[in-house]
Amino acid sequence: MQDITVEELKQRLDQDEQLIIIDVREPHEYAEFNIGGRLIPLGTFVAHLEDYEENKESEIILYCRSGKRSHTAKEIMLAQGFTKPRNLLGGMLEWQAKFG
Repeated sequence: MQDITVEELKQRLDQDEQLIIIDVREPHEYAEFNIGGRLIPLGTFVAHLEDYEENKESEIILYCRSGKRSHTAKEIMLAQGFTKPRNLLGGMLEWQAKFG
């Protein structure tokens, strides 16, 4: 599945679409600014994948500061049999640049 842009994600959030969103940053980054995703730092990500077993076929949106850690998380999910993980392109840096 294709990665997702900040514009597409914001539009879907503004429409109150129910999405599975995971923030793979560190707690201090999350505390500074977040868009409401569940915080699972990349260092503990694999240990939490079992929480999403029933969502293996669902779209799961991953984000971090710039898109690098969330890309890694996406690759981990694909290797574990998840079919629709999506990386937020540009991460929170892009989000804040576009939407403040």
